[in-house]
Amino acid sequence: MTKRGRFITLEGGEGVGKSTNMQFVVAWLEAQGIEVVATREPGGTPRAEAIRQLLLDPAPDEWLHTDAELLLMFAARAQHLAEKIIPALDRGAWVVCDRFTDATYAYQGGGRGIPVERIEALEAFVQKGLTPDLTLLLDMPPGAAKQRLESRLRDQHTTRDRFEQEQTAFFQAVRDAYLARAAQSPERFALINADQSLAAVQSDIRDTLAGRSTLWH
Repeated sequence: MTKRGRFITLEGGEGVGKSTNMQFVVAWLEAQGIEVVATREPGGTPRAEAIRQLLLDPAPDEWLHTDAELLLMFAARAQHLAEKIIPALDRGAWVVCDRFTDATYAYQGGGRGIPVERIEALEAFVQKGLTPDLTLLLDMPPGAAKQRLESRLRDQHTTRDRFEQEQTAFFQAVRDAYLARAAQSPERFALINADQSLAAVQSDIRDTLAGRSTLWH
């Protein structure tokens, strides 16, 4: 019988370095001989990526109701789970995902002010008890993260998406919600100080993975 794979997520606000450090996590796990499926949310499959475009579209004349935003997040997640995440875990692969449901609690719960009970109900309906085995929370003050984001946008010659256009107060609420989630589930979360050099961040991530992965084999 194939041993079920493990599910690792990377979380954090805009500009904390999730994409760069996700590549590091995938490479480290692969170096241990582990099959890894790298993915992201919202998105990860063609239909879920189409929903992602709706969610991130910054068009100022197209208002999106917060309830619609929440439901779209879970619609994309349902497709992602059914088509990609669960099949990968079932065959023994490890899944590494750039954001998952903790982001919904942080952005739609903390940032938008949607009651936690609504998110919990959708989580139970869509995920049926599935949660990550390890969540790496990349944390830094919103002001410092904003500077990194602006630098990245300049370097990549891209514009802000609908969430990146939010104000500092929104991102402070997102950060507070993330930290509250981490405090509630310290056995799952690893809090990583992202406001340091990339080498230091990745050293902390490597130590976390090494410490946790010995328990998973």
